[in-house]
Amino acid sequence: MNPPVLTVNNLTKYYGQIRALNNISFNVPEGSVFGILGPNGSGKTTMLGIIMDILRATSGSFLFFGQASSATVRKQVGTLLETPNFYHYLSGEKNLRIAAEIKGKGHEQIPSVLRRVNLYERRQSKFSTYSLGMKQRLAIASCLLGDPKVLVFDEPTNGLDPVGIAEIRSLIKQLAGEGKTIIMASHLLDEVEKVCTHVAILKQGNLITSGHVDEVLVNEDIVEVSAKDITGLENALHLLNGYLSIKVDDRQIQLHYPTATADLEKINRHCFNNGIVLTHLQLKKKSLESKFLELTNEG
Repeated sequence: MNPPVLTVNNLTKYYGQIRALNNISFNVPEGSVFGILGPNGSGKTTMLGIIMDILRATSGSFLFFGQASSATVRKQVGTLLETPNFYHYLSGEKNLRIAAEIKGKGHEQIPSVLRRVNLYERRQSKFSTYSLGMKQRLAIASCLLGDPKVLVFDEPTNGLDPVGIAEIRSLIKQLAGEGKTIIMASHLLDEVEKVCTHVAILKQGNLITSGHVDEVLVNEDIVEVSAKDITGLENALHLLNGYLSIKVDDRQIQLHYPTATADLEKINRHCFNNGIVLTHLQLKKKSLESKFLELTNEG
């Protein structure tokens, strides 16, 4: 069995007295699109800076492919951590030639990477004529030189219009389909939901949770129920099957169900058969946004 593409062990980073990362640990599976999600200032960019050897951790360690970071290991990782920095007066193709020279790569891959990011037909156009989405796609083409196994992106759709966002998301899915492992930081829940297979959620330098997106950012049905006899209602509901969890307060009870599985008629009938007449019965959907806000306590 192959080791995780990236293993993060207890990473901590201080800037003076400010703790940017606090004892962070997670694994990135091979072939995944792994989102590092969190509000601005949560430590996402610091995390990426450390694993790309731009920053040094105060403590902790990380491994790529089960190995400590080295020049050889880094050649297997393509990185886009900031705004694309190309010569505006040169064509897309000539900019990639310069990028290839800097990386010590040949020019033979340039036509194929331009095709992969759908810029081959515009390869002779000056960079200054590109849309923001095209500029970002050229930056990703530069990352692909040398055919790295892993791609690391920091906020890859930041500043783009809806068309550019759609283009980059589609490209990320395409690259994942080719077998690339992609690690990307984002503050956009919608982006992680639509693109990523796995996620780690950070808040103020702390890891809130990590795992498969379908498990971490699961949608839920919430059923609110109430009766004059709250204690009797609670006892009756503990005899009911099918819900994930129950939350009780002085006025009402919430039952949490997997999406689209709550049966209000069944709940009402169960309570009635156990001598409880409901005064309130309502189904509410829990969105991914509310789940994210709950996890990060931003709501």
